[in-house]
Amino acid sequence: MNRRSVLKATGALGAVFGLSGVASGTPGREPGPKKNEIVVGVGASVASAEAAVESNIPSNAEIVHTNDTLGYAAVEFPEAAAAEAKENFKRQVLDADGVEYAEENVTFEALEMESLESDDDASTSDVEPEYTPNDPYYSSQYAPQQVNCEGAWEKTLGDSDVTISIVDQGIQYDHPDLAENMDGSVSNSGYDFADRDSDPYPESGNEDHGTHVGGIAAGATDNGEGHAGISNCSLLSARALDTSGGGSLTDIADAIQWSADQGADIINLSLGGGGSTNLMAEACEYAYSQGSLIVAAAGNGYGNPVSYPAAYDTVVAVSSLDEGETLSNFSNVGPEIELAAPGGNVLSSVTWNDYASYSGTSMASPVVAGVAGLALSAWPNLSNDELREHLQQTAVDVGLAPEEQGYGRVDANNAVHTDPGTEPDPDPDPDPEPGDCGDEVNTASAQGELSGGWWGNPSDTYSYSLQTADPCHATVTLDGPSGADFDLYLTLDGRQPTTSDYDEGSTTPSGDEEIEVELSGDEELGILVDRYSGSGTYTLSLEELGK
Repeated sequence: MNRRSVLKATGALGAVFGLSGVASGTPGREPGPKKNEIVVGVGASVASAEAAVESNIPSNAEIVHTNDTLGYAAVEFPEAAAAEAKENFKRQVLDADGVEYAEENVTFEALEMESLESDDDASTSDVEPEYTPNDPYYSSQYAPQQVNCEGAWEKTLGDSDVTISIVDQGIQYDHPDLAENMDGSVSNSGYDFADRDSDPYPESGNEDHGTHVGGIAAGATDNGEGHAGISNCSLLSARALDTSGGGSLTDIADAIQWSADQGADIINLSLGGGGSTNLMAEACEYAYSQGSLIVAAAGNGYGNPVSYPAAYDTVVAVSSLDEGETLSNFSNVGPEIELAAPGGNVLSSVTWNDYASYSGTSMASPVVAGVAGLALSAWPNLSNDELREHLQQTAVDVGLAPEEQGYGRVDANNAVHTDPGTEPDPDPDPDPEPGDCGDEVNTASAQGELSGGWWGNPSDTYSYSLQTADPCHATVTLDGPSGADFDLYLTLDGRQPTTSDYDEGSTTPSGDEEIEVELSGDEELGILVDRYSGSGTYTLSLEELGK
């Protein structure tokens, strides 16, 4: 049996096994950020962190939590304690035998951007992928398609023996699109390190982050429900962030250690902002030494350096791409970036049995975690080092700088079908010689409504990327309401058209318009439907011809 099957055999004892070395916190210790605590770390030869630290703390402070596996004690000061008192303690305790560091119990945050409405009217392609899951929202997704999951799913949807732990706000483990993929070897599929109990369920309806992240990595695929996750691997929920999305260094470190001790093959950290700390580095080193692959979000600092923990050598740092495979404008960048993945406007599960689209490197990280799960399902004998190298070798260069994409955009199809230790075939299906224009046809459509008045909606915009192998011609048709005058404008470089900035226009005094353009293959179409007079619903149709 492999390492994971041995650990799963502990059954209901798994949660106890995984918490070895973690002492319970003081009753009443609040979840989330712990700004009045100092973390004191001891060397590997010290048997008890509490014993090493206890005699060195001042009378107004107390030890509120210890973890002997990671070798630290958390010391709490009164809220009114002066900052200088804590600084004095940090300097003095470093003189104690066995003490190696003393640092603030800093706060890390969920790395998520604003909520974005999913566009139910978005144009969809008629081109059939290799494997089409029956999840009803799949046609509104782009992330699995961008990383070529359809080809990977031909071989595997993901093995339940491969486990992905989500260190986050907690997962709604009874969500209809997540329940069947939650790891049943642990009570309630996880542990709550923020509240120190065995139920990692989100505390409020505002705690969407963990459920969204978990759904990206391993929401049930091809189950006729909701959206499609990247994999059907098993999910563990390690709740370490509170209702505000913040979590303490110690809670997150404990959650990482617990995940590794549970035998998690992959640990996802969609969090950051706490800076480099000794304890977080040690927690990641511990998990990596136990065989876990750690994947983390690079940060949403609009081009700032890569955030910790993603910046550690033991962690795979992930940047975010938008649907057009351009770097998301919020993504951090730097030499630590290892892989890129879709993170802009990603659809997934949220609490209250619902679904929504969110943006952030928080969304890109679990895409990589899910692809790692698919790769390990296909190649179960890979170590975490080998799996990491395999993801690097099978990534796709999308034309960005190395500090923006690392080895490239993660690719599920390559990772599943390429023998580890080899490079993927750069051209597995050579394109045939182009035929006549119209040999390949792709269509897309959308519906909308334009109205006038103070609160009216005077125009709608759309974008369309060419889908045929060798595009040669496109026709855009607007079918508007009778008695109205709607105009149609088109750009060929993807920029958003306006009534004064466009490449082609059709503005006859009616509700029906049509634009035909010849294509060379480099175009991206921007479309504007504008109300000149009248109001009502319309249908926008696009026919693209290829050779």
